[in-house]
Amino acid sequence: MTDQQTHRFERGTDGPRVILVGVDGSDSSLRAGAYAAGLARRQRALLAIVYVQPVLAAGAALGVPVAETTDAIAEDLVAQIRQAMEQSKDTFDVRWEFHTFRGDPYNGLVAAADELKADAVVVGASEQAGHRIVGSVAVRLVKAGRWPVTVVP
Repeated sequence: MTDQQTHRFERGTDGPRVILVGVDGSDSSLRAGAYAAGLARRQRALLAIVYVQPVLAAGAALGVPVAETTDAIAEDLVAQIRQAMEQSKDTFDVRWEFHTFRGDPYNGLVAAADELKADAVVVGASEQAGHRIVGSVAVRLVKAGRWPVTVVP
């Protein structure tokens, strides 16, 4: 075995240890979160819930309080997730963490998956019509071919 092989992270050898789910507050992302929670419970994996805060340079240049707005969205998502987990704790137990990354959704999720050493990625299907033309985050993640990706409608 070479030095490179001994230090290389190996994904998916004994089932997923970390399942990453991208959430943004949309209905499809919340369904993806519920689906990923079920996967994490069955696999006894860590559920890494990731919100990617958009960096909107144009809005910031115009004086729009972008950081405060996206921070508020992240705080609201954490509150919703905690409430859902609290309501279901008697039914099933899931180990979970909430992480916030900054950037565009695709690059933010890639960075999160790399940093958290995700074995699988779960995202909601895009609800925007324009993504049918230029490609959604989900399609780009699948094309990256770095992790199994589940797209939840």
